[in-house]
Amino acid sequence: MTRQWRLAHGRFLDIGTKALVMGILNITPDSFSDGGQFVDPNRAIEQARRMIAEGASIIDVGGESTRPGATPVTPEEEQARILPIIAALARFGDTLISVDTYREETARLAVAAGAHIVNDVWGLQRESSIARLAAETGAGLVVMHTGREREKNPDVIADQFEFLEKSLRIARESGVADEQILLDPGFGFAKDAEENLQLMTRFSELHALGFPWLVGTSRKRFVGHVSGRTSEARDAATAATSVILRLKGASVFRVHNVAINADALAVADAILARETSKPGS
Repeated sequence: MTRQWRLAHGRFLDIGTKALVMGILNITPDSFSDGGQFVDPNRAIEQARRMIAEGASIIDVGGESTRPGATPVTPEEEQARILPIIAALARFGDTLISVDTYREETARLAVAAGAHIVNDVWGLQRESSIARLAAETGAGLVVMHTGREREKNPDVIADQFEFLEKSLRIARESGVADEQILLDPGFGFAKDAEENLQLMTRFSELHALGFPWLVGTSRKRFVGHVSGRTSEARDAATAATSVILRLKGASVFRVHNVAINADALAVADAILARETSKPGS
């Protein structure tokens, strides 16, 4: 699917023409893979610059770990961690910035500080007012599926549709334009290894919802289940999942290691370009 993704501050991003990489910047002490590495603002900015140089189109800044069992933080702590980083990144000029939060207040302050995208891991179903914020500011909106704190449909695709259709109703009733929305199937969020692999296998079925897709498999537990690697050693296996999901139609890839995924996705895009240029295609 090819379209323009409408973002805050008058920005747009072409989606679908080639794979796009979103670099993960966790300003947290306890994220499962890189907790504590970028709490220092200077190290965080240095890492953002590195990811941009390696091919990231977007930097996704988060101030609260979303791993299972993580200790919640207050909105004030979350904001103190991320807002100075977002303001500093905004001074880069061309860098597109995403804020990883489910709190409307944090999202509002982040967009005011220069963020272009709100990445909500609760799919608008924790604080639905995030949808109103997106409508008011024109921010891009990533609406993620989660299985947390509810009874899931045993069919992984049916559960995606049930959850995300509710999220899309919230977005549309709040005035969010379809052109602002990307969907995320929420790999690893209350899904066991078999469910994640089934979701990858059947990923093409999700296109019936009619939106582009962002995916985040990076260093997830199910990747380790398949590869036998610890979290910090899962980048090669993550790149394999990125290629598979690109060939199945995903557009944006949220990853820790930008370089290895950007290289792998360039190969996938080369194959897709030749498939679409075949006579009769």
